[in-house]
Parts: sequence; structure tokens; C-alpha cells
Amino acid sequence: MNNGITQLEGWQLKALILSIVIAVGIYLAVSLWGGLHDVLGAFFHIGLLGTLIVLLLSLVNYGLRFIRWHVYLRVLGYQIDWLSSLRIYLSGFALTTTPGKAGEAFRGVFLKQYHVPFPTTFAALISERLSDLVAIILLTLLGLSEYPQARNIVLVGVLAVVLILVSISSRKALSSIQGFISVKTGKIFKLLDQVVRLLIEARRCHTLKLLVFSTIISIVSWGAEAIAFYLVLEWLGTDVSLSFAVFIYSISMLAGAISFLPGGLGSSEAVMISLLLLKGVLMPTAIAATVFIRLATLWFAVAIGLFAMYKSRHGELITS
Repeated sequence: MNNGITQLEGWQLKALILSIVIAVGIYLAVSLWGGLHDVLGAFFHIGLLGTLIVLLLSLVNYGLRFIRWHVYLRVLGYQIDWLSSLRIYLSGFALTTTPGKAGEAFRGVFLKQYHVPFPTTFAALISERLSDLVAIILLTLLGLSEYPQARNIVLVGVLAVVLILVSISSRKALSSIQGFISVKTGKIFKLLDQVVRLLIEARRCHTLKLLVFSTIISIVSWGAEAIAFYLVLEWLGTDVSLSFAVFIYSISMLAGAISFLPGGLGSSEAVMISLLLLKGVLMPTAIAATVFIRLATLWFAVAIGLFAMYKSRHGELITS
């Protein structure tokens, strides 16, 4: 078995999982401190069936994003069986609450047993984040007319996408930059050389055909969670349109990504609650809806990731 996997066995893996569980507990304690009664009331109004529907839509999100990830790995030249690939992909969700979801690169540790180098893992991760960003920006356009003040946030996202696409659009330019950097010395140039290498590798995931495919996958996957948010608001008796609910969810995800806070914690919730209040939703309902959807999307993913990570310590199948 690969040394990277072996190093995660025993107390080290358990310590990592315990630290994530503690982080979850702290988040829940802080989130529920001022609105426990309202959140519990929201669960009661939504009911078991409603909760299952929301969780199912979250699973749609995870499933479609996994398909995209699996395709990226194949394009990058690595054939991994579906179940093992799924287990490894889901294990990355345990570290979703890292800045920019960078902790999801932890999948590379488990992928090493399949001889997948870390640069390939990072290239797939970069491609994922770019595809997600494109989809989120497109989804925000649905309700931007109802809140034009958010144009600056959307503009930042658009500029980030354009910058990355321009950076990887020309292999010749990237190779020239790499050639210039490779002869330089110093830690900064070594870091820049690694970044350029990653962009060259990621470029293979951004052919026109694959861009269209990944964008459609991303829009449907994140759209599923946005619809789940709309259903929660509907069940709680709010008067928020589908387009604006999708906008609120998308812009909050974008704000969380731009903030670079772990999992967008705090910033995403603040944007959600603020925009709901703007639409006349009462504070207790806004807090309840926000905490509920974050539990059913972000923290549901973390829980699944913890289980998959635990299974991954011995390369077990997710179904074992």
C-alpha cells in the first residue's frame, strides 16, 4: 500500500476526523445559540419528507460534481474504477470548510495509491473550482435585476473567471513563461513554476467540448441546491420568488468564495440573511432558513466526507 495512505492510519486519521467533528460542533453551537427555537420550529414545519427532499437535492449536487471530477481524471490520463473514485472524491468533502475548499486537494493522498501525482489532483481541483465559479455567476444573473447592488460582487467573480481562462488559454504562452521561470532561483520562482505547471496540466480539462459539458453539469448541480433553498423558504411561508431564491443562494456562495473564509463560513450566512431581510422575511425565519440549508448542504457534505475518509484509510469501497 502507498506510504501516503499508511501514514493516515491509526491515531493520525482519528485526530484529523476528531478536529473536523469539533469544528462542526463549534459551528452548530454558534449558529444555534441565538435561534435554536426557530431552527427547531423550521424542522417541524418542513417535516421529515421535506428534509429528505432537500437532502436528495444535495445528493444530486454531489453526484453530478463527482461525474465531472471522474471525467477530469480520465481526461488527465488516469483510469480509476467508479466506486474507488467515488469514495476518494467524497472524502474530500470532509475538508470542504477549508479556505477556497483547498482542503479537498487532500484527495491526492488517497489517489497516490493509484499512481496519480499531486499536480494532477491539483489540476482537477482547479478545473472544478473554475467550473463551479462559472456556474455560480451564471445562476446569480437570474435575480440580479432584483438586487443590482450585487453587481460588484458578480463583477469580481467574472474577472476571476476571465483571468484564469486567459491564463490557461495559450499553451505556448504558458510554456514560454515556464521556460523563463525555470532558469530563475529562489522560493518565489519555484512556487511560480509549480503554478504554471498546474495551469498547463489543467488546460487539458478546458477544451471547448469539455467546458460546455462541465458548465452544464455545474449549473444543474448548484441549481439543485438553490432549488432546495427555494423549497425551504416556500415551506416556511415566505414570499420569495424562485429566481430571487436562486440568486440569494448563488450570490451567498460567491461571497463565501471571494471572502476565502473556510467554507465561506459567516460570509455566506450573512449574505443570505441580509437579502432575506431585504425581501421582508422576518429575522427568525431568515436565520432558521439559512441554518437549515447550510446544514443540509455544507455540513451534510462534511458528514459524508468524514465517513468516506474513514473508509479510505484502508482503501475500502464505499459500499463495504
